[in-house]
Amino acid sequence: MSELLDEVISKLSNAFRRTFDDYKGLYLFGTCIDGEIHEGEDIEIVAIFDIEDKSKREQIWPIIGKIETTLDVCIDLYPYTMDDFKKDEDLYEEVMEEGIFYNPLGIRQNKGLS
Repeated sequence: MSELLDEVISKLSNAFRRTFDDYKGLYLFGTCIDGEIHEGEDIEIVAIFDIEDKSKREQIWPIIGKIETTLDVCIDLYPYTMDDFKKDEDLYEEVMEEGIFYNPLGIRQNKGLS
């Protein structure tokens, strides 16, 4: 995996873990699952929380913006609870089929949340 992608996952996980007690981990999916950041493509991520609401989103977007600016990347983040994620059937299927799960510490896991 590219060092830059590792750094994005690490910074996101660290920031979310520090900011939110209910952060459960994230899924990397899309073109970056090959471990590389492709020019013109966003880094697509689903972040899982126990609670997902407007207040949380208002806290998430400045975190994303700071990481994007610092590392010169584009992140397409989808914050979800696990129940709501499962209800978004198309996205859920895509992510479960090919996505990579990282625990709250930013460590890649063989098995995701269920």
